[in-house]
Amino acid sequence: MSWKKRTPTRLWRSEPEELDIKYEEPEVQGTAAQEYYRKLLEESSLEPELLRMPGKENIKLEASLMRFLPLYREDSDHKLLVLTDPQDKNKILSIYLHSSWWLIEDVVKTANPSRESLMQVQTHAERIVLFVLNGIVFGMQERNMTCDALFVPHSKEEHAKIFWKTGEAAAFYTVKLKGSLCDGYTSQCYLLPVLDTMFVQKKFRRCGLGTKMLQDFCQMFAREDALGLSFPISTGMFRVCQKFLETHPEEQPRLWEVEAPGDWSQRVNIWLKIKLDQSLSKKVDLSCHVEKFQDDASGKSNEEKMNQRSGRLPNRRASAEERKEFNHKLEEAVHPWLRVEERGIQDPAKAQQDLRVKKRLCSGEPSETPKHFKAMP
Repeated sequence: MSWKKRTPTRLWRSEPEELDIKYEEPEVQGTAAQEYYRKLLEESSLEPELLRMPGKENIKLEASLMRFLPLYREDSDHKLLVLTDPQDKNKILSIYLHSSWWLIEDVVKTANPSRESLMQVQTHAERIVLFVLNGIVFGMQERNMTCDALFVPHSKEEHAKIFWKTGEAAAFYTVKLKGSLCDGYTSQCYLLPVLDTMFVQKKFRRCGLGTKMLQDFCQMFAREDALGLSFPISTGMFRVCQKFLETHPEEQPRLWEVEAPGDWSQRVNIWLKIKLDQSLSKKVDLSCHVEKFQDDASGKSNEEKMNQRSGRLPNRRASAEERKEFNHKLEEAVHPWLRVEERGIQDPAKAQQDLRVKKRLCSGEPSETPKHFKAMP
């Protein structure tokens, strides 16, 4: 590889259509990045080149601002050279690809008109786009630090689809296929297809992309009796599920919130969970309204009311018979197919397991213990 002498006046700026034209083998790309970085270290005394940032000051291309990130989980051979913000080392500004620096917003763009709607990730370049959407756009730019779980980097063979919209990678979702290993540490395999991760860029939200990806997932495994979504499901994803299941009632018996590997003791029906949550919320709101009316009618002081109340609990606890009657009516009202005897479960142990899950949900108890997501390196 030949290198030109760097000059302080040279500015790096790439065009998005170049990503569609050029292709390099992963090994060639990695070697080029390593060589470029080594050259920077050797010529550290020279005036650095500059990266042009639209609407911002130009960034000096110094080795101290660069680092290598693993492209795949559990694979240290494939890495990307990235440039960090001088003011915030946790913010990534650009990636070194095809012997040039690419701004993050350019990496996820395309000039290929055939790239539209959902397309399965197949090429190395598409794996890079998936990494940028997952690890940088979501993980570092748009993730709610207090609410959103951090997705770990995807594996090299991850089954994934990217949603292309108006020349840009707008969203993605990934799937754990039935029979695939749960992780690299056990021999357990997934017992059903599981939608594992999903993300939509903020500027493309409220356009129905989430429901379209969920529908695509269901259609892709149309012959499966049960499909999973990885536990825990976020509040936003529950809203997507509710909207989708209200317009596609035929999918209500098939979608489950699951923990790996997804046996019956690790599943909770999503539609049942949505309906139970709605019913319990209405019951609590009604109890609070009745409590306030009773307090006002009794003429109690504010101090007496505060002593009597505990959070949002009603004045009088429901009796065991009342709770039993409420739970029974709720199960009957949600949907007839949710009854165990109509689901066709022949195994008594499985039937009892499902009944215990229902009872926990009806009583307001959590169905599972939340799992912890590993932080991305």
